Amino acid sequence: MFHQFRPAIVMIVLMTVLTGLAYPLAMTGIAETIFPYQAGGSLIEKNGKIVGSELIGQNFTGAKYFHGRPSATTEPDPKDPSKTVAVPYAADNSSGSNLGPTAKPLIDRIKDDAAKLKAENPNTPIPVDLVTSSASGLDPDISPAAAAFQVPRVAKARGLSEDQVRALVSAATSGRTVGILGEPRVNVLKLNLSLDALQKS
Repeated sequence: MFHQFRPAIVMIVLMTVLTGLAYPLAMTGIAETIFPYQAGGSLIEKNGKIVGSELIGQNFTGAKYFHGRPSATTEPDPKDPSKTVAVPYAADNSSGSNLGPTAKPLIDRIKDDAAKLKAENPNTPIPVDLVTSSASGLDPDISPAAAAFQVPRVAKARGLSEDQVRALVSAATSGRTVGILGEPRVNVLKLNLSLDALQKS
């Protein structure tokens, strides 16, 4: 009977070593050699200090900064671990809200967000990505329309002309990958860093 189990055990051990250890290590080594920035997490530094990753959004709330998409990520409530509390862009707990389009909490939240945005810029249609969260809850990018919508607020809060801020948005806009994949997008962290740099120069 052992002669039947032996090949199965050897195959399990061999495949575990090959696919669970050797292959991942080889791919990691190749990635770190060819794409060191991406393999390291696409980290962004400012004055020698890591301030974030271009792959994970941050919760900018001040009037002088561009805001990202709403984030539905949560963490356990420190006061009651059986409950959760909203913690935007919690990278250790990527998730959407799992609320359906007819869920009252989702409808109420979108209505509240839309009302605030309408008060901020009453004559401009609200881009959908400013009131809806992504499936991961960590989206670092917004559409060029969502960035353009926020230009008047940011320009006023920083004492800049709208043309200056629009120029930064235009410079921060990335096109479709290889010209056909995805949509044009603006990385919010990079845009906000360029705003800070403009006012320091």
